[in-house]
Amino acid sequence: MANEVKTKGVSLFDKLFEKAEEVIINVRGKNKYVVIDIERYKELRAMELDKAYDNAMADIAAGRYTTDLEAHFKEIENALHD
Repeated sequence: MANEVKTKGVSLFDKLFEKAEEVIINVRGKNKYVVIDIERYKELRAMELDKAYDNAMADIAAGRYTTDLEAHFKEIENALHD
């Protein structure tokens, strides 16, 4: 698939999207990338943001938050080093 993209360019995706919502690109026999049209990407991104919002609201409802900035920055720093 990667070679076809190189030779045929973006027009290849237009044809493929007529048959499928996503295109998986194989590189050296392994699935490496997924290509989707921008509208599908926007839908997926919106769902992802909705889920993050729901998780944040659940954390607030359960008291899993702090208003202490020092504690918050320490938590972020620890998460980055894990």
